Amino acid sequence: MGFLNLFSKTKYSRLVHLPSGSFTLDRNGRVISSTLPTFFPTGHINQIAQQVLATFNAAQNAQMPLSEIIVSYAALRILARELRGGAIVYLMPQALNQPLRPALN
Repeated sequence: MGFLNLFSKTKYSRLVHLPSGSFTLDRNGRVISSTLPTFFPTGHINQIAQQVLATFNAAQNAQMPLSEIIVSYAALRILARELRGGAIVYLMPQALNQPLRPALN
């Protein structure tokens, strides 16, 4: 029975990979440059940018030196570094080139 399963078609034809790349922000939250793939939603970039800059601004207002933020999720790691009011943000899959989940046709 297991031998026949090798030849059966699966409903998954391709795998979805998490993007990896970086983007830089100015102090107003505008994206200056990006190495993320074009299919990565700009809404997600804007949400990440707002949270990163808000965190750095809150730390500055509290007079706590903060130069780097690292957020680790199960499948994605976000690293942000402060750059004189702006920031550079890196998005990295936890395991490079490993599929997150199969995609449906």
